[in-house]
Amino acid sequence: MKLVSYIKDEHEQLGVLINDMVYDMEVLHPDLPNSMNMFLNYWEESFAQAQAGELLLKEGTRSSSKGVPLKDLQLLAPVPFPQSCRDGYAFRQHVASARRNRKVDMIPEFDEFPIFYFTNHHSISGPGDIKCMPDHFHKLDFELEASIVICKHGRNIKAADAHEYIGGLMIMNDMSARGMQMEEMKLNLGPAKGKDFSTVIGPWLVTLDELQSFEIPAKENHTGNGWNLNMKCWVNGKQVSEGNVGDMDWTFAEIIERASYGVDLYPGDVIGSGTVGTGCFLELNGTGKLNNPEYAEQWLQAGDVVEMEIDGLGKLSNTIVAEETDWSILQQKKNI
Repeated sequence: MKLVSYIKDEHEQLGVLINDMVYDMEVLHPDLPNSMNMFLNYWEESFAQAQAGELLLKEGTRSSSKGVPLKDLQLLAPVPFPQSCRDGYAFRQHVASARRNRKVDMIPEFDEFPIFYFTNHHSISGPGDIKCMPDHFHKLDFELEASIVICKHGRNIKAADAHEYIGGLMIMNDMSARGMQMEEMKLNLGPAKGKDFSTVIGPWLVTLDELQSFEIPAKENHTGNGWNLNMKCWVNGKQVSEGNVGDMDWTFAEIIERASYGVDLYPGDVIGSGTVGTGCFLELNGTGKLNNPEYAEQWLQAGDVVEMEIDGLGKLSNTIVAEETDWSILQQKKNI
């Protein structure tokens, strides 16, 4: 099932996407919640009802006249108001390449436990414009990722049981202002302002039943499963990145296990995979300069269009927009 959040009568509305048509949840069943937050909070009852209604629509035994073309809707993030947002560090290729490019050794702790950081869940958005302040354009970057949403409350969740807590998968673009990020992390705290302005998820949430044919085993000595889903990113129509969700070394199940240790996870918590290998300009520029000192770095500029596609999860498109201001916090640094 593909669950879509969009604007209807100036309010958030949840619907299901079938053959480029979107149907409000009440078309599937009159008792279904009409927002993603409520749907996730009543997942065990709502999901079964929604599946049954979707099947009737697909079979033609329920009228499909109430559908609206996807192209006519203003999409929101599939989970418009997450309870929280964590982002992992699951792809070894990305970590190893980034460290190699900085001429430092691979950190052995990567293979010991999965790590994540909290980002600003109030800055989650979906397809459309990404507004950036002047300081964000100091090495503005995309990050090609997958993400999940938690669909039921849990605490101290074992990796072997974590699958049932995953509501579905989405594309994630963990936007990064590298200039600010690199500067503030010299203080060994963060990332903060380099990340908190924008994280994009979408275009819809794809439930796990629809992805069963793509499931693959976890890598050796890991627990859970992965998905053989190709990942690509284009900037202004030029492909810049390619990878696969199945290349994750740490599984979402293992990240859930660590995240829930001594902590409650709630429906609506979003968790990202971290960047796939080749999945950002920071890595691509570093590799390019390592191979050729004359390599011209590329960073995102105002007006750029970033498109991300993952097999089965759709295509997420965003346009970089400069806010109409010259205000800079980087210029407020104290020189003592």
